Order: sequence, then C-alpha cells, then structure tokens
Amino acid sequence: MAIWNLGSINIDHVYRLDHLPRPGETIAARHHSVGLGGKGANQSVAAARAGAEVRHIGAMGPGDDWVIERLRDAGVGTADLQRRPDLATGHAIILVDGAGENSIVIHAGANRAIDEADLSRTLGRITGRDLLLIQNETNCQVEAARIARAAGARVLYSAAPFEIAALRQVLPHASILAMNEGEAEQLFREIPGELPVEGLLVTRGSKGAEYRDLRTGQIDRQPAFPVQAVDTTGAGDTFAGYFAAALDRRETVPEALHMASAAAALKVTRKGAGDAIPDRAEVLDFLGRRPARPQPRA
Repeated sequence: MAIWNLGSINIDHVYRLDHLPRPGETIAARHHSVGLGGKGANQSVAAARAGAEVRHIGAMGPGDDWVIERLRDAGVGTADLQRRPDLATGHAIILVDGAGENSIVIHAGANRAIDEADLSRTLGRITGRDLLLIQNETNCQVEAARIARAAGARVLYSAAPFEIAALRQVLPHASILAMNEGEAEQLFREIPGELPVEGLLVTRGSKGAEYRDLRTGQIDRQPAFPVQAVDTTGAGDTFAGYFAAALDRRETVPEALHMASAAAALKVTRKGAGDAIPDRAEVLDFLGRRPARPQPRA
C-alpha cells in the first residue's frame, strides 16, 4: 500500500503582522521566515509523518535543493519529482496576523508545468491497493485521477483552491471529495443533487469535521479539539494527509477523523506550514493527554 500525491511544492515566505492589511494599507512585518509549503507538499509531509509510504509527484525549478531534502527528511519519496530549468519553483506569500488568521498569494511556477507523458509513466506503477491524492494547485489532475481509477486505486481530491470548472472535470474520476465548509456550500450551489463519488469529507474549523458516505447515507462527525491557535496555515492539508494515511492503513472512518482532527489541532499551535506538521508519535501523545472520542454516527 502506498499514497501517491500529485501535488504542488511551494516555498513559503511568511510575514507576521499585527493585523492583515486593508486595501491600500502598507504595514511593517514583525517577522519573516522561509519554509516548505504548497498544498501538495504539506499533504505529503502529513501523510508520511502519519506513517504512510508516500511518493510525491510534482515539478520544481532549478536549485532549491533544500526543498527536496526537507521532503526526504519527512519521509516523502521524491524520486518522481520533475525538474524544470526554465521555470521558478512555486512560491507563496503568506500573511499571518496576531490571532493566527492568514491571507495567501500563490505563484504556481513549475507546479502548473508538469509533463503529462512523465506523469503517465510514473503512475503506470500505481496499484489497486494504493491511494492517489490530488489538489487544485497543479496541472494534469484529470489524467492522474483517470489513470489511478483505471488501476483500481482510490482518489482523494482536495478541491482547493476551489474552482468549479476543475472540479467538474475531476469529479467522474474521484472517490472522495475533501473540502472546507465554505467550499462545500459552493459545491452544492453549483452541483445540486447527488454526487458521483463514494464520500464527502468536510472540515469545519472550530466546529470539527464530518464524513458523509454518499453510498449509504451514513454521517460520521468528529468534534474539534480546543487549542490556542498560533497559525492556521496548512491545518486543512494536515487533516487531509492524516486522513489519507488512516484510509491507507484500512482504519475506519471514525478512527481516521479522530486522528486527523488531533493532528490538525496540534499543527495550529505551531508557526509554519509543512515544517510544523506533527508526526504520529506527537499526535498519539496529544491524544493521550486530551482524549476526545468520535461522536456517535448519524
């Protein structure tokens, strides 16, 4: 069993501010740092730190070898990364205020220039016992999902940043949709009625998370763990990566929600994105000190 992740890789420039700037306002940052980010890289790191075998598929520009080293240090397989000497590695400008809320600007760079032929050769090794993660920060999502489903693998699609056109294209090949509460509301407005997937994973911030089995109508809910948030960047990616790792281990949905919620809660108590994602031992210790059982099924 393995998790394959067609995912973005970004270099995050994080600026900490007293408050997020208003239109036309110029303010001074209190602190600046550079770290590993991108929804794809974050999810790969989370899944690997949760104990899964992870193989990341993506693209980078020249240099920036510290990014690959950081992924490897987290346990992520990087043999299938493409290098694009003509493009910059993706990067993000992240503004974080004193309450931990953030605003983010992303430049895709090499993330949107993944070679489809190389991708097809790479995913030719995926099996029906594997799981594919995809997000909306790369190209080739539809092709990757199609190949994975044809091989019998499950496809967990984080439909973020939310784009209805991209979602419509991937939807026929997806197994599980993962999104936050606001994105789910947009989805139901745009595509009313039944969805052609097996499940819908919805994160609701401080209100917790839920998984809707669209085949049986079963709903599993998990309350959020109360913590003092320092930085919410990457919390959803942490949740998705841990949830995917639990599915890869063939754990139940309530078990997956419980572990993923704890990992995301622990993550927001730390500054940073990919570098701040906890490992499985830390999450188990957190659960041991702050137990919260899954809610009864609906």
